Amino acid sequence: MTWTFADDVDVFLDTAGAWLATRPADNTLVLTVTAALRRDGRHAYGEGDPVLGWWRGADGEIAGTLVHTPPYPPMLGVTAPEAITPLAHALPLTSINADRATAEALAAHWPGHRVDEEQRLYRLGTLVPPSPAPAGRPRTATAADRELLLDWHFTFAGQVGQPGTHVERLVDDRTTYGGLTLWEDAGVPVSMAGVSRNIADTVRVTTVYTPTEYRGRGYAAAVTAEVSRAAREAGAQEVLLFTDLANPTSNGVYRRIGYEALSDRLLLSAVGRA
Repeated sequence: MTWTFADDVDVFLDTAGAWLATRPADNTLVLTVTAALRRDGRHAYGEGDPVLGWWRGADGEIAGTLVHTPPYPPMLGVTAPEAITPLAHALPLTSINADRATAEALAAHWPGHRVDEEQRLYRLGTLVPPSPAPAGRPRTATAADRELLLDWHFTFAGQVGQPGTHVERLVDDRTTYGGLTLWEDAGVPVSMAGVSRNIADTVRVTTVYTPTEYRGRGYAAAVTAEVSRAAREAGAQEVLLFTDLANPTSNGVYRRIGYEALSDRLLLSAVGRA
C-alpha cells in the first residue's frame, strides 16, 4: 500500500484515468483538471509544476488520487480512508480540497486548521426551468465576446477568492466548443454560465455570474437552466455543479431548477504549521 507521485499527466491518467471514470461525479474535479493539463500543458493553471499522485491498496488496485496545480490547493478525488495517514506523512501539505470526511481526517494530522470554504456538489435531477422566465434569451458566447468574458471571469474569481491565473486560457478554450452562454436582455449581456467539456459522460456547470446591477431578476437561474438543458441534450448522463454553502441564495436557485445535493467538500488550511 503506497502513494506514488509524478509530474507527468500522461503517466497519471494512463495509471488512474480509467479508475477515476468509474465514479465521474465524485472525481469531477480531478478529471477536469487533469484533462486540461493534458490538453493545454503542465502549466495550464499557473507557473508552478503540478504534483499528481495515486494510492494503491492492499490488492494493488488504485484507491485514491491527488492533484496539485499551484497556486491552487491540492485536491483529492475519491480516496480510501487508509490512504490518509500515509499521505500526511508523504507530503508536507498545508491545505487541501477534499470531501468533508477525507479533509477532516487529513486535518487531524495538523496542529490546527481553519475552514476556508464549504462547498456542496449538486447533481441535476428533473430540470425545472424558471417560470415565468425572465426577459431576454440565451446565446452562445463567441471569441467576439472575449473582452466581456475576461472581465466577468476575473471579477468572479476575485469575488470567490480564486487566483484567476488561468482565466484567459479558460475563456479561450470554452469559446472553442460553445462552453460559455450569455443571457441577453434587450441585446445587453446580463448573466453568464459555463460548462466543462464532457468527460466520462459528465458535464459540470461552472462560473455562473451576474453583475451586481442585474441581480435579483432571475437571469442566473435562466442561464443555468439553459446550459443544463443543453448539456443533457448533448448526451451528458450527469450534469453537476458546485456551490459555496455560505451563499444561501445560489443554493436555493439551483435547488429550485432541479439540482439535488450529492456531497460536500471542504477547503481547509493548516494553522500553526510552516
